[in-house]
Amino acid sequence: MYHTHFRGTHYHIGYSYGSALKKHGNYILKQVPWPIGPDQISFAAACRPFYQDCFPEILEEIQGLADGQGCPASHLETVLFCMYCMVPSCHCSHFAVRNRTNVLFGRNSDFLTCIEKLYTNSIYHFAGNSYAFQGNTTAFVEMEDGINEHGLAIGLTMVPSRIIRPGIHAGMLLRMILEKCTNVQEACELIEKIPLASGQTFLMADQNGTIALVECGPFGMDLLIPEKQEAFVCATNRFHLAHTKPYQDDGADDWQAEERYQTLLQTLQAGYDSFSLEDAKGLLSGKNGFLCQYDRTTGKDTVWSVLWDVSNRILYRAEGNPARIPYKKRRTLFVPRQKSVRQITAA
Repeated sequence: MYHTHFRGTHYHIGYSYGSALKKHGNYILKQVPWPIGPDQISFAAACRPFYQDCFPEILEEIQGLADGQGCPASHLETVLFCMYCMVPSCHCSHFAVRNRTNVLFGRNSDFLTCIEKLYTNSIYHFAGNSYAFQGNTTAFVEMEDGINEHGLAIGLTMVPSRIIRPGIHAGMLLRMILEKCTNVQEACELIEKIPLASGQTFLMADQNGTIALVECGPFGMDLLIPEKQEAFVCATNRFHLAHTKPYQDDGADDWQAEERYQTLLQTLQAGYDSFSLEDAKGLLSGKNGFLCQYDRTTGKDTVWSVLWDVSNRILYRAEGNPARIPYKKRRTLFVPRQKSVRQITAA
């Protein structure tokens, strides 16, 4: 797993990253593990106006990355904007628990072993109004889980859906939430405004102790925010809420998503009120049933696992399958700023 720390404007961050990779002979477009054809090019071009309207900063970063790499920005956009929609996507499991002693957020990222050395943990500090965050990704630019300077933790799972359309996909929206939102309520309001390209779940926890599950896609959004003092939410690569469930593609290979979901659900139902940090590590490590026990010879595995102690801003990360790789403790050092006034636009 690469570790990167960025500071500056979005363009400067992109350019620094792209040029550093180029200096070491690392060209992003040569490492894309899926084919790019006319359909992907057309879809990405149709998505671009939504990014321009809703998240123009990310286009600046992609332009900087392209300039640093010495390639057209449109080529990188084609790779990035088709993720979660037209190319293989990560298959993950996550949960959040709130009880008398903890607010815990855990997530396993399951993806292809052939590119696992390229997966990245990044820390971003921006020169502009965006909030600092730490996140993890199987790609670049987009993010799949993270926590920002206000203590908002969020992760995604991709859900194979019967409907996709041009818009903003899961990984880019998750990053936008980290940069623009301070708590779960703001994140939910943003998701509701944004034109979505892909089907996904977002699971969130914040410093106020609010936890939430959002299932959403181009077909709409469903939301679960438990009101009980002690509660949990969980998700894998299937929809389980009433509005979204009919839109999932039941014929897609979701890497035993329902079996993973039942492991999470049954474990948390049995003991969420006393669920501890060690319990969370055990669950993510597969000690309570199938969650990460993939056969690596098939080319898939859990490629990292994160556990956020949201209340105390402490991170535990296993840079590989947690059944084999131990968690290491990391403290998040972000100091929250006063929220600045900004306008979020949506088509």
